[in-house]
Amino acid sequence: MNWLRMLTTVSMLAVGGWLASEVQAEEFEAATPGTTWERKTPDDVGLNATNLAEFSKFVGGRGCVVRHGYLVYSWGDMSRRTDLASACKPLYSHLLFKAVEDGRIESLDEKVNRWEPRLQKINEHLNFKDTKIAWRHFANQTSCYQLVEKPGTAFDYNDWQMALFWDTLFLKVYGTTYDKVDKQVFQSLLTDQLGCQDNPTMMAFGTKNRPGRVSISVRDFARFGLLYLREGEWNGKQLISRRHAIMAVTNPLPNSIPRAGHKSAEMIDGQRSLGSLEKPDNQTDHFGSYSWLWWINGVDREGTRFWPDAPHETYGAFGHGGPRAMWVIPSLDIVVSYNDAKLQGWYSGEKNPTNQAMKRLMNAVRQP
Repeated sequence: MNWLRMLTTVSMLAVGGWLASEVQAEEFEAATPGTTWERKTPDDVGLNATNLAEFSKFVGGRGCVVRHGYLVYSWGDMSRRTDLASACKPLYSHLLFKAVEDGRIESLDEKVNRWEPRLQKINEHLNFKDTKIAWRHFANQTSCYQLVEKPGTAFDYNDWQMALFWDTLFLKVYGTTYDKVDKQVFQSLLTDQLGCQDNPTMMAFGTKNRPGRVSISVRDFARFGLLYLREGEWNGKQLISRRHAIMAVTNPLPNSIPRAGHKSAEMIDGQRSLGSLEKPDNQTDHFGSYSWLWWINGVDREGTRFWPDAPHETYGAFGHGGPRAMWVIPSLDIVVSYNDAKLQGWYSGEKNPTNQAMKRLMNAVRQP
């Protein structure tokens, strides 16, 4: 695909948030980073440097802003590799889609007990409900693993089911090990193809401490965001199908899916967690904004927009409640990535810190 992009200007509407409203005549070919990021100044791509500085001061930590494929602004050490916490989850769904496209998994509706037969032996009094868990349930946190609800009937954001998802996908479907997963899967199928500069790893804390947690620099994580902004295409090659790339960030759970309760069910013997040790673990609702392990700018059951001051098509990945994040604004051709930020709170409402950060970034987009 020829990534000719036009510089766009945007206007703030009284209702409905930011929408692209005018297109300037000037055209240029948008970049894809190679071994390093090609840089332009904020002014080159229609951003205000002073307002970007205010944005980065509000966010804190370290990070970068990418527009039209160019690195246009950064703060702190953007090469430092750090744990993403839950912001890493879209990387898992990406490699799940890859497994389907490569024929390792029959479909997203394939039952996981094909690979993890111990699911057939637990919760007999609940009619062996876990035999019904499909890959799509793991990738939307509706498996209800470790709770009494049936798979697909409720949303349960929990780190026990995420560890089972990770172990089954990478150790069984991909047939790798904790100490080989980076080389055999993560790097060869994704980060090497993106040209990542800072040696990302799925063993953020080593092979014996929450294996599967991803450590990556903000500038490398921005490459992953750019891949989805480009609908799975990278340097003329489709790294993931356009269909899956679009579905991942536009297909939220409906508000008719309730949040699960807190009544525990049996788990597999020796089941580990990727983080939380709560039993049962039920951390949050989906707010009509959870799509294949991404957070998108949806509307909850009360009609509240997730990020009311951001364009409606904005989507992102968030860890530890906000300090570790990467988000994408397709209509503005922007990717933002940061870590160790001082933001605490990533969802629902105008006063939310992440929404306030997005509002400040909007202020940096030059107006006609």
